[in-house]
Amino acid sequence: MKITIAQLNFHIGNFESNTKKIIEAIDKAKNDESDIICFSELATCGYPPRDFLEFEDFIQKNDEAIAEIAKHTVGIAVVLGAPQRNPVIEGKDLFNAAYFIADGEIQYVYHKSLLPTYDVFDEYRYFEPGNTFDIVEYKGKKIALTVCEDIWNVGNKNPLYIQSPMEEISKHKPDFVLNLSASPFSTTHHLSRRHILKTNVELYNIPMFYVNHVGAQTELIFDGGSYVINAKGTIVAELPFFEESIQTFELENLNTLPSAIKEHKEIELIDKALTLGLKDYHQKLGFKKAILGLSGGIDSAVVAAIAAQALGAKNVYCILMPSQFSSDHSVNDARALAQHLGCPYEIIPIQKMYDAAMGSLETQFWGQPFGLAEENLQARIRGLTLMALSNKFGNILLNTSNKSEAAVGYGTLYGDMCGGLSVIGDLYKNKVYELARYINRNEEIIPNNIINKAPSAELRPNQLDSDSLPDYDILDAILELYIEKRKGPKAIIAAGYDEKLVHRVLRMVNINEFKRFQTAPTLRITNKSFGMGRRMPIVGKYLS
Repeated sequence: MKITIAQLNFHIGNFESNTKKIIEAIDKAKNDESDIICFSELATCGYPPRDFLEFEDFIQKNDEAIAEIAKHTVGIAVVLGAPQRNPVIEGKDLFNAAYFIADGEIQYVYHKSLLPTYDVFDEYRYFEPGNTFDIVEYKGKKIALTVCEDIWNVGNKNPLYIQSPMEEISKHKPDFVLNLSASPFSTTHHLSRRHILKTNVELYNIPMFYVNHVGAQTELIFDGGSYVINAKGTIVAELPFFEESIQTFELENLNTLPSAIKEHKEIELIDKALTLGLKDYHQKLGFKKAILGLSGGIDSAVVAAIAAQALGAKNVYCILMPSQFSSDHSVNDARALAQHLGCPYEIIPIQKMYDAAMGSLETQFWGQPFGLAEENLQARIRGLTLMALSNKFGNILLNTSNKSEAAVGYGTLYGDMCGGLSVIGDLYKNKVYELARYINRNEEIIPNNIINKAPSAELRPNQLDSDSLPDYDILDAILELYIEKRKGPKAIIAAGYDEKLVHRVLRMVNINEFKRFQTAPTLRITNKSFGMGRRMPIVGKYLS
């Protein structure tokens, strides 16, 4: 038996495009004389559709897409992820389903049993969990269908769930398992997937075909990396990361194939993830161009380089906005970067706008020393300038804040925190430097002076980040323990960090939640990004 897995980039709610892409893949599989082609979770509507699922018209369009796809299943079986209506009154209105369609008819539908409701997932909001674990027979083979999370409770050892779908399915002794997934990227998640897949196969001795989404849906980036695992637990195929791919496999030959495991450098995965995330954000919204403020610092330099990779340098409009506090080398570094990338750029000094604003506020500010308000005014004038240009020419403004800054509130609302998309908002400062060096791996794209100089917001004379923040090596380590590892102050102090510093940093994180609540969606590359996956109260008192 030949089985094709189709790792494709779907667009949420774009049923016409998704259906066309699915049918084209079916035709390719037919040309390869495949018996079955398998697509990913919720392929018809894209993942995650969220509250679109509450619209009757949305579900109707989904049903029409399935009916159209079914017409193309003569001579081949199609396994397809899609929402399905719940025919009974009790429970949620929908199931997260895997359809088995052949000979123009729906032969069997499996309902996802384990519905993740943690981190970025909220499936129990929409779906009723399945509670039957049958198999489907086709061309003499017994086939088990599962959907994403259903394979993650291996042997019923995960305390999140009270049952193990694979434990129940294995009682039918299927010849192989098809798993339809929408598993988003984080820097180490592919390693967890490998472990889960191998553990399932080794426990149940059943080959598995794992089909994952690829492509970005706003902040979520799906890396693909679909797998085929033979009955021995050997991963014999790994589809490309961050690329669409359709590949066909002979079921009977799986045990003869060698291991296909590839090692992936974390920083390379991050570079590809951010590039795909930025590219899909523009394409799926129908935009082609971006704009950003280029300061001569490391953050905006990395964002500009990623944007040039994703959109093409000519589509990235860089604005240099020096003030009276900007150093000559910052302007020169920013100009050099734009020239290296081939991006169009302009220099718009902000001192006249700043002086005008200060003149308007002269009565109110009279007798007050220069301070945070004056610093933030510069940032807000820059934000105003960028937003005006974005509105005028239709370019999406890219936010250039990093995770370290966002965590401790080292940014100005309605100033440098403006933007339609936060590109590096899930990268700590040290990781931004690492990414810059990776971008420069073959040639100097980001001027070395940008990488080597001490970071500064340049909002007052001789300002450095280190004036108000601890060294980034220390800050990033504390933040990671608190945000990613969810460690409290006692545990962080016990790890060797200064008690006063820990309490100061954690307080800064908590009191600046209101800022993060108002920021642009952030491309997610860790397992705990700011945004939908980290839901914290703004007025909570914990650690304050």
